[in-house]
Formats: sequence, structure tokens, C-alpha cells
Amino acid sequence: MTDKLTVSVLGTGIMGAAMARNLVRAGHTVRVWNRTRAKAEPLAADGAQVAGTPAAAVEGADVVLTMLYDGPAALDVMREAAPALRSGAAWVQSTTAGIEGVGALAAFAHDHGLVFFDAPVLGTRQPAESGQLLVLAAGPSAHRAAVTPVFDAVGARTVWSGEDGAAGTATRLKLVANSWVIAATAAVGEVLALAGALGVDPQDFFDAIGGGPLDMGYLRAKSALVLEDRLTPPQFAVATAAKDARLIVRAGEEHGVRLDVAAASAERLERAAAQGHADEDMVAAYFASFGSTDRPAG
Repeated sequence: MTDKLTVSVLGTGIMGAAMARNLVRAGHTVRVWNRTRAKAEPLAADGAQVAGTPAAAVEGADVVLTMLYDGPAALDVMREAAPALRSGAAWVQSTTAGIEGVGALAAFAHDHGLVFFDAPVLGTRQPAESGQLLVLAAGPSAHRAAVTPVFDAVGARTVWSGEDGAAGTATRLKLVANSWVIAATAAVGEVLALAGALGVDPQDFFDAIGGGPLDMGYLRAKSALVLEDRLTPPQFAVATAAKDARLIVRAGEEHGVRLDVAAASAERLERAAAQGHADEDMVAAYFASFGSTDRPAG
């Protein structure tokens, strides 16, 4: 089997576009599709083939990669692609779809003879663009060679969590990881908001915890986006983070766990989105601490 594949990327937002570019750079034939075609068109300059429909994008593909907003969106697009899907093709499903969503997608794959890989990724815009994502994957070992070149092109490392993509083990791991990311980001915003309200220079806080166990690079990186007004383009958008936070809360509820921090973070993100920050970096949930969108960081 050649390691040069025909890969269809459905969804060319922040993550999907970056993944498509890295697949092209790795020498694969890449077809891309996006509901808003203008978001896919720039990839033509990188060597990708822009398709007008999902069916046109997936025709004859060895691997179909979906990176869409949520589970229902991924299912709708794959239904549009269904007439052209090749039985036996691999489907790398990287949308953060939630546990229930992954089950519905896996059922679709089974009905259409696709080899299903539950494969969400950890990382934001920068690691996506540099091909340094962490791929969390579940799927049959007998077919992993078919998708390894794809994972190698988009990620620095692949963590396999199980044999059965339909079980959603990779998605479960992604939800756990995202619960930490969302909680940490909410904490960053509240620290900056409180510092501003109390007249504390954020740098004094950073100096106080510097080099100790409370210090972390993520805190400093996300704080800088607020303090330096660099919320666009987003590494991970407020609206998408709000959707993921709700998936986390729902997963907890369905398994008898109350996730107060995740629920509060979802509300903060949704409030920030309503204030006009939906398309900014997720740390713009900082603004949810105030009644206006133009409160200074302190």
C-alpha cells in the first residue's frame, strides 16, 4: 500500500484548513469542502482541490476526514456525501461530537461500509498549522495502517484508546481533556477581571507565582491575549468552546457526575458570545465578568 492517499477534508474552519494544508505538504491528494465555499477557496493556492459538494469531495477517496462544528453537522454532511462514499474507505471523524453524537456517526459508518475511526484532536490554531496536534484515536488495528499517514501529517503524536471507534473512547478522553482546558481558561479570565477590579497589576500576580507550582505557561499565554488585545484570530473560538462545555456537562449528567465548574464555564462562554465575542479566542470569556464589552483588563 502506498502511503500517498486521496484524502477528503470536510470542514475547513480553523482546524480543518490547517489539517488540509499539512496533508498537502505531506504529498497526499487532498480534496476540501466547506459549507461556506469562500473558507475553502484559499486552500487551492496550497494545492488542495476545492469541491462544490460533499459528494464531489469524497468520490474515490481513501480517507474522509470530518472536522465540523458538532455531531449533527457531521452527520448531515456525511448524508450529503453518501452517494459517492466508497465502501471500505476509512472515515476519520475529528469533530468534537460528544458521546451520543459519536454513536450516531459510527452507526452511519456501519450502514455505509466505512471503517470508522473516532479521532478528535487536542490543540489549537498554532499546533494545527505546524502539524503538532495530539491525535486521540480509536479504531480497528487491522485498518490503522490506512490512516496512519493522515495522523502523521496532522499530528506530532497519536494516542490510541481502543479498538472500537463506535465506543467513543477517544471522544471520552477528549471531553476529559477539554474540561481541564475550559476550566483553566475560565480561571484566567476571572483572575484578570479580579486583578483589574482590585487595582492589582497582573504582572505582580505573575511575579508572585513565577517558578512555583501555581505557575503555568497556559496562564501566561492566554493572559497575554487579553492584556495585549490579541483575541483575533482565535486559537479556539468562544462559540466552539461553549458548545464543547455543554457536551462535557451533558456527559457528566448522563454518567451521574455533577460538573459545576464546566456548567459555570459554559454560562460564561455563552454570555461572552452574546456580548459579541463569539468569534474571538475562548479567553474572551473574560468579558463575561462585566456588563459591557469594553472593560479594560486592569
